[in-house]
Amino acid sequence: MTQLPIEHTVTFQLSHPAGSAAESDFLAAAAELASIPNVHNFQIRRQTSPKNPHRFGISMWFETAEHFAAYCDHPAHVEFVQERWLKEVTDFQESDFEPLA
Repeated sequence: MTQLPIEHTVTFQLSHPAGSAAESDFLAAAAELASIPNVHNFQIRRQTSPKNPHRFGISMWFETAEHFAAYCDHPAHVEFVQERWLKEVTDFQESDFEPLA
């Protein structure tokens, strides 16, 4: 795989009970973010480490800082954050990484 310049990651805890329909609905809505232009290697993963209280993680790659900025400002992303994320996520940690070299 070619190393892409920016990896956007977030781990999070939902307000919904594990395995609930509301949890599944949120994750399905989050999966739609993969269709935003210039998003690569989009993944939603379940946390397995007992060291982290967050149940889920999302990661994706962007080829340029401009693509990442466009994703952040994209109407579908903004709507998801406003209508779902802020209402249903109780805790999260966001990290954005660039290669060292």
